[in-house]
Amino acid sequence: MPGIHVFLRGEKDVDGRDEPGHDENNNKSPMLVESQLMDSLDPASPLAPAIPIQRPPPRIWKFWGTTVWGLVVFGAMFAGQMAVVAWFVLRREGPLDMAAAIHVLGGGLTISLSVITGLPAVLAALWLAIHLSRTPFADYLALRWTSWKNVAIGIVALIVLVGAWELLSRATGRESAPGFMMDVLRSSRADGALWLLVIAFCVAAPMSEELFARGFLYRGWSESFLRPTGAIILSSLVWTALHLQYDWYFFGEVFSIGLLLGYLRYRFNSTWLTIVVHGVNNLAAVVQTFLLVSSG
Repeated sequence: MPGIHVFLRGEKDVDGRDEPGHDENNNKSPMLVESQLMDSLDPASPLAPAIPIQRPPPRIWKFWGTTVWGLVVFGAMFAGQMAVVAWFVLRREGPLDMAAAIHVLGGGLTISLSVITGLPAVLAALWLAIHLSRTPFADYLALRWTSWKNVAIGIVALIVLVGAWELLSRATGRESAPGFMMDVLRSSRADGALWLLVIAFCVAAPMSEELFARGFLYRGWSESFLRPTGAIILSSLVWTALHLQYDWYFFGEVFSIGLLLGYLRYRFNSTWLTIVVHGVNNLAAVVQTFLLVSSG
């Protein structure tokens, strides 16, 4: 019967062995096509197409985003440092007045611990800001190591710059070390916390300040209308403003060092490099201050 004959031929055409020159893509039976179509609609089937999950792309905070989050990071740093100051003030015996607070603030032990506790506060605020940007933490802050050659270049450049300021200080009859540093070192030595001061000034301070200024602020501002040059200048100004304990002369020195660190960050794309150079600078300042205090 013709009807049965057509039905059987359709079944054989599934593998195409009864038809010379068969093209598997063009001569599939309706039953096979329907079966494959149903399989494609079944999520458990290996033939089902994978549906990609649409996730927002990573981004870098630009000028205003970096500025706002920068204020948040600064607030976290300030809160972390003031927590230590408040603890020392509250545990102090006697009346709580402004004189007592100033005495506590000037203590070497208080300053050392406040600088150290500021670091985890900065890290927490930076993690939040960068997590919301969906960019890896290390990539955002350029936490990649560089070559020892670049480290040597940075240290030599620092020596030349600080040496020039030292010559200027001698020519103008100014002290080589700020009075603030000398007072803090005397207080730390009296409290038996000189080693803690070294950790605070040479490790904790460079890490928190560089991650904030050359890591976070520079990254966002350099990708805004400021471009790298404007980002170096502005982040150096912000970094200089963090050192309110110095006078205008040392403000100039701090700002020039900030420009050098900003250029190193731009040139070698490594915040670890600026952390190391910053730490070397602070270590040299501590050693110089210690020698001046000992000789005096």
